[in-house]
Order: sequence, then structure tokens, then C-alpha cells
Amino acid sequence: MKTTPPTLPTAVLARIAALPKMPLKMLNAEWRALFDHDPPLTHRRFLERRIAYRLQELEWNKTHGPMLEENRQRVAAFVEQGTLPPRVRNGKLMPGSILVRHFDGEDHQVTVTADGDFDYRGQLFSSLSAIAKRITGTQWSGPRFFGLPTGSKRKEGMR
Repeated sequence: MKTTPPTLPTAVLARIAALPKMPLKMLNAEWRALFDHDPPLTHRRFLERRIAYRLQELEWNKTHGPMLEENRQRVAAFVEQGTLPPRVRNGKLMPGSILVRHFDGEDHQVTVTADGDFDYRGQLFSSLSAIAKRITGTQWSGPRFFGLPTGSKRKEGMR
């Protein structure tokens, strides 16, 4: 079963699609309604893009609020300190990550799903090792097969 990316409700998509047709005065009013202050620029493309982004952000926040808050904290830490602290991932790959391995003349692509499983050619697997075995026909360490850092390399290099 292949997972599909989340989609926006039709009403939000319609609002975004209407932005290029709005008069500049309406775009400014939309900005004020969404951001609670006047726009810093009155450049049409800037307003359209930022308003579209904000509409998506508000919709995404309804179902993924904690993830957005974590990202806001990371941005604030970067601005304040100039560096990013390592992400706490409990050793798991981030959802949406794509792993690619060229093996036996063929590219093999695996996508990490939101629930931590792995999508390989439309079939879900609970481990990378099972996918590596499917590809090679022999027992492999899945993380090693896909070239992921292990042990001390992960602690030093992955952030």
C-alpha cells in the first residue's frame, strides 16, 4: 500500500488559487487578517506567496501543531546561537526521508513513512533489513546496506 502526501481542504486550495486574481487592496487586507499587521512590502508576488504559505501553515497546524512548534523552536535557537542543536529522533529516520541504493545495475528507492515504516515499490516494510534482503536475496544490515551512519558516526555526524 503506497502512502499519499496530505492534501489541503478544497476551501483552502480555492483561497490560494484566488490570490493572483485579487486586487492589491484585497491582498493587503488578507495579509492584515492573517498576520495582524501591515505587510512589510506591497509587492504582489511577495504578498501572494506569503499569504499562500500562511494559509497552508494554519491548516497544517491543525493536525501537526507539535511538529511546527518544534521547527519554530529550532529556528529561534539557530537565530539566537548561530548553530542548530541535534534533533532528538531516538535513532529513527525522519518521516519523508528517501533512501536510494544502486545495486545490481538498478536504483532502489525507499521512503520513510509517517508511522516509521518503509515504503519500497508500493509495499510497506517494518525494517530496512527486510528490504535489503528482498533486494539482494541475502541477509544484510539494512542501515549499512543503505549507507546510514551507525554507532559513533551517528552521534558525531548526524544533526
